[in-house]
Amino acid sequence: MTDLEGRVALVTGGARGLGEAYVRSLHAAGARVVIADLLEEEGAALAAELGERAVFQALDVTDEAAWERVVAASVAAFGSLDVLVNNAGIANAAPIEHLTLAKWNAVIAVNLTGVFLGCRAVVPQMKAQGSGSIINISSVEGMRGSPGLHGYTASKFGVRGLSQSLAVELGASGIRVNSVHPGLIMTDMTTRIDPARIDIPLGRPGVPDDVAGTIVFLASDASRFTSGAEFVVDGGMIAGIPHH
Repeated sequence: MTDLEGRVALVTGGARGLGEAYVRSLHAAGARVVIADLLEEEGAALAAELGERAVFQALDVTDEAAWERVVAASVAAFGSLDVLVNNAGIANAAPIEHLTLAKWNAVIAVNLTGVFLGCRAVVPQMKAQGSGSIINISSVEGMRGSPGLHGYTASKFGVRGLSQSLAVELGASGIRVNSVHPGLIMTDMTTRIDPARIDIPLGRPGVPDDVAGTIVFLASDASRFTSGAEFVVDGGMIAGIPHH
């Protein structure tokens, strides 16, 4: 039931890190994949490696017009658009008294407004098809607070809420919307975090492939009655109270 043959998936931030893992797993399950990213060299190289079932599209997720262009190009390339994975994200950190408006606005623009623009851009095509799966990548910081990560936490809580409101609104059109909440996953974004300082019941930080299976599940018919749900993929990190 996780066979994605014939499906078309668009993944933002798909050129490296978690996004690359999602692209590779969706492609391995049979999907045709649109890799959307600002990293043109890496994205084009990944598309070339994967072959004819993958294309690269340059995308700044904060650019409204660029979203319209990429959605139109995706449909032109593959004939439909069945899955959107809103994965692109950034983070910055500072105590609240030192958090500048520019830093706050930068995180909200990419992590929350970018998700809003992506959802809005794909809905007309998905409504016309009568089906679709929107997968919004939030974080465990969308489930609880984290000191210093105020803009990031606010944006990820926003993604969680937006996913639920869209699930309620779009269900009658056959469009499912869910959020995914990774914990500490070792990527370029998390290299400065010491896993030894974080209580993870499974005893290790995650790797991108630990999350990719959840993305394939939500893209597939195996999750056909799942919408408005939150999938925490964190090795048990937020299930208990840390003890040191």
